[in-house]
Amino acid sequence: MKIFAIGVNYKTASVEIREKLAFSNDEYNNILKSLISLNCIYEVCVLSTCNRVEIYGITDNEEELKTEILKIFSELSSLPEEILEKHLFFYFDNTAIKHIFRVAASLDSMVIGEPQIVCQFKDSFQKAKQLKTARHILTRLFDKALSVSKKIRTSTGISKRAVSISYAAVELAKKIFGDLSDKNVLLIGAGEMAELAAKHLYDLGVKHIFVANRTFEKAVELADRFSGTPIKFEKFPEFLPEMDIVITSTGARKPIITKESFKSVMKKRKGEPVFIFDISVPRNVSEDVNQLEDVYLYNIDDLKGVVDRNLEERKLEATRAEYIIDEEARKFEKWLAQIEVSPVISKVRHFANEIKSYQLEKLFNQMPYLNEKERENIELAVNAIINKLLHRPTVYIKDKASSQNAKEYIKIFEEMFSPKWETRKKQTKTYKN
Repeated sequence: MKIFAIGVNYKTASVEIREKLAFSNDEYNNILKSLISLNCIYEVCVLSTCNRVEIYGITDNEEELKTEILKIFSELSSLPEEILEKHLFFYFDNTAIKHIFRVAASLDSMVIGEPQIVCQFKDSFQKAKQLKTARHILTRLFDKALSVSKKIRTSTGISKRAVSISYAAVELAKKIFGDLSDKNVLLIGAGEMAELAAKHLYDLGVKHIFVANRTFEKAVELADRFSGTPIKFEKFPEFLPEMDIVITSTGARKPIITKESFKSVMKKRKGEPVFIFDISVPRNVSEDVNQLEDVYLYNIDDLKGVVDRNLEERKLEATRAEYIIDEEARKFEKWLAQIEVSPVISKVRHFANEIKSYQLEKLFNQMPYLNEKERENIELAVNAIINKLLHRPTVYIKDKASSQNAKEYIKIFEEMFSPKWETRKKQTKTYKN
C-alpha cells in the first residue's frame, strides 16, 4: 500500500487551470464517492481551495491511479489529459507524507504561515471521515498532520509576523498603544485595504469606528458593518481630535491632512498619540505631519517594508519547521511499516496459540486429576513463556519493517514460524516408516 498526493496548486498551474478544476461544496460528496469507487483507491480525501485542488489517499497501483485521476480531472475541467498531465504533480510515500504535512502547516502556502489553510484542511478531513472515505490510515495521517501543524506554529515564528499591508498596520498600532479597547478609529474613504484594517481593529475590540466617505450612503453601509458611526466627508476634520487611529484611503489628488491643519488637532489632544495609516496613492497625508510630536504616520511603502521584512523572517522560521516535518514524516513511515507487518505478527501469534492449545489439551488429558485453579495457573505460565519468547523477534521485525530490505526480513520471519514446517516433519516421518 502506498500513500499518495496528487493534484495541482499555484506552483504547478495557473489560476485559469485551477479554476476549471475547482468544485463547489455540493459537488464534493459526488467526487469523493467516484474516487473511492475506483479499484486502485482504498482511502481518499480531497482538498479544494483557491490555490490548490489536491487528492490524498491510499493505493496499491501507482500507474492505474495516475490514469484514473487524469481521466477524472479531465472530465471535471473539460481539459485534455495531455494538457493536465503537464500541470499535475504525483507524490508517493515519503514525498507525499511530507507534502501533506507541509500543506497542513501552511509551509506550502503562497503566504507562509497563513491560518486559513488549517481550517480548510480540517474541513476536508471531516467530510472524508463522515463519508467514510478516510479510515484507519488516513485518519492517523491527518491527525498527525494537524498535530505537526500545531507544533510548528507554537515552536516556530512562521505565523507571528504580519504579512499583509492591513494587518501590518494593525500590528504597528498595537505596538504604539498596547491596549486598543479604549481607542477610536476614523476610516476616511472606503478602500479595500482600509476596510480590511478596520475589520482587524474591530475584531481586536477597539472602542468605536467612525466612517467618512464622499458618498455618504457608502459610509453608512460600511459603518453598519462595524457597529460604527457614519459622518459626512466634509465634517471629518471636526472629529480628528477624538481619534486615536486614522486610516485614509481616498482618491484625492492632494493631501487632505496637512501639518498645519493637524497642529491644532494635536493641541486639543494634549499629548495623546495618534497613529495614521495612509494607504492612498497619491498620499492623503502630507509627509511632514510625521514631524509633529506624538504622531506616527505610515504610508503604504513603509508598511510594505515591514511586510517584506516579516516575510523574510517567516522564511527563516520555515527552515526550522522543515526539520520538524522530516522527523515527523520518518516517525509516521515507521508506524506505517509496522502496520504492514502486523498481519504477519498476528499469524505468528495465532500459530503459537494453536500449538499452546494443542499441547495444553494433551497435557490436561494426561493429568485429569488437575483442578480448575491448577489448570489455570499452568495456562498462565505457558502464556508468559510464549509472550517472552515472541517478544524479541516481534520487536526485531517491527524495527526491520522500516528498513530498506523490509520485504526480505518479513519473508524470513514469516517462514521461520510457518506451519509448513509441521507438514514437512510429518512427511519425513512417513517417508522413514
